[in-house]
Amino acid sequence: MNDSADGEAKRTPVSQKLDLKTKLAYGAGDLGPAITANISIFFLLVFFTNVAGIPAGLAGSVLMIGKIWDAVNDPIVGVMTDKTKSRRWGRRLPWILYGAIPFGIFFFLQWIVPQFSTEQSGNIWPLFWYYVAIGLISQVFYTVVNLPYTAMTPELTQDYDERTSLNSFRFTFSIGGSILSLILSKVVFSLISDRQQQYLVLAAVCTVISTLSLYWCVFGVRDRILAFEAKRIQAEEPPSIPFFEQLKIVFTNRPFLFVIGIYLFSWLGVQVTASIIPYFVINCMKLQESDVPTVMIAVQGTALLMLFVWTALSKRIGKKLVYFLGMSLWIIAAGGLFFLQPDQIVLMYIMAVMAGVGVSTAYLVPWSMIPDVIELDELQTGQRREGIFYGFMVLLQKFGLAFGLFLVGNALQASGFKEAVAGQSTLPIQPDSALLAIRIAVGPLPTICLICGLVLTYFYPITREMHAEILLKLQERQEKT
Repeated sequence: MNDSADGEAKRTPVSQKLDLKTKLAYGAGDLGPAITANISIFFLLVFFTNVAGIPAGLAGSVLMIGKIWDAVNDPIVGVMTDKTKSRRWGRRLPWILYGAIPFGIFFFLQWIVPQFSTEQSGNIWPLFWYYVAIGLISQVFYTVVNLPYTAMTPELTQDYDERTSLNSFRFTFSIGGSILSLILSKVVFSLISDRQQQYLVLAAVCTVISTLSLYWCVFGVRDRILAFEAKRIQAEEPPSIPFFEQLKIVFTNRPFLFVIGIYLFSWLGVQVTASIIPYFVINCMKLQESDVPTVMIAVQGTALLMLFVWTALSKRIGKKLVYFLGMSLWIIAAGGLFFLQPDQIVLMYIMAVMAGVGVSTAYLVPWSMIPDVIELDELQTGQRREGIFYGFMVLLQKFGLAFGLFLVGNALQASGFKEAVAGQSTLPIQPDSALLAIRIAVGPLPTICLICGLVLTYFYPITREMHAEILLKLQERQEKT
């Protein structure tokens, strides 16, 4: 390749900085999945038991079956997206383009209550199987749109710092979507009195927003993705590696093992905290249920604002130090929450803000590390397999969520936590053992997870200098082809 060609290659869209329009479009792709996932986490179990009339045990089984299937299909879809070939849309965009509408439809179908029998007892099992079927299909389409989306990061830019900036836009929309879902639920519930209509309207609004945001992403990043695809297709494609051999390579990639460990412990901390906050606010701080969204917005709102701060700082001091700073503040906040008393409401919100500062780094840093790992894998194997790496990242997120809820739920049950009785307006008074379990779950338990993440981050081997060397070697390889 001559000097002129070299110069032209360096001016291609793939090697340039990303413009604001592309970053916004990419970020919008996480708005829909964030809104739908947040609504499901907070309200789907309550909807099953209090609106559809399904017993709590069966309702929990519906969610568990969906989560297990959701985790299983992630690596499968990841490998399939790696093998997709489309000159018009690239490897990832066809999945989002054609999956967006079914994703919205099946999310909405989870919130209707079909009548299979005139008697309530005869309606329970048909409803159970209806929600199992709709849940499984809904989880498939969630993966179909969300996994290819997450795998696009290294295809949009190869710049070390630009990837951190790109992920800050992504999680701005993600956390913003979570906050928006809480605001929408409060507005809809205050305007509509019928409980079934409340959930139908909320689901319909979320469906429209989710579908439109996915299409914004597809058409907003298409030019950039196609420029990358054109460059990738020009290179000689190496022989395909069998699936189980790919798994072996993925899990012998030492930096990847560090990243999934960092992400797993970070996400466990996030999920344990998110699942226990409602119990902490109501039982330990003696506040009302209506105060729970306010506390959660304080955490998520702070995390949203801090994303761009951490992005700017990471360019100066690096990803590792940013992660250490954020996690340290979160650990201090977790310790403070453990000792808080009911009359220290202002201090509780201060701790929530400090935790939000750390939560933002839990979102940002691990996801900005994974593209570096993918390029190391490309250097070692000659193939780009974003799908399978991102597939296992998302799989761990799902298992982290399931394990976190399982851990908290069983700890509360073992401590003697008293569940509310259906039909009663007042909540039961919890024994001291249950209150202690709640405090442990909001303080020491997340702290253990965060410390484990800090240890792995300290030993994470890919530095800014090492990444620059990887990119240089990849460029030299491309110039020889």
